[in-house]
Amino acid sequence: MEQIDERHIAEPGLVVLDITGSDEDTVTAVMKCLEQVWATSGLAPLRRTPGEPGVQARVYADVLRPGAAQL
Repeated sequence: MEQIDERHIAEPGLVVLDITGSDEDTVTAVMKCLEQVWATSGLAPLRRTPGEPGVQARVYADVLRPGAAQL
């Protein structure tokens, strides 16, 4: 996974969320829930790291901006 760039957290409210779950459906469900609450980068590509358990994804979010459910 690429390094977190300063622009991703350059102002209050911006966060980078690394999500790890046991399976793809779980990680995808979490990303969909986050989209409803906050403005996010959307569904991120899922990845597996050889030798490590689970599935990972990285989501960028602005917790000061509402998500789809709040618009």
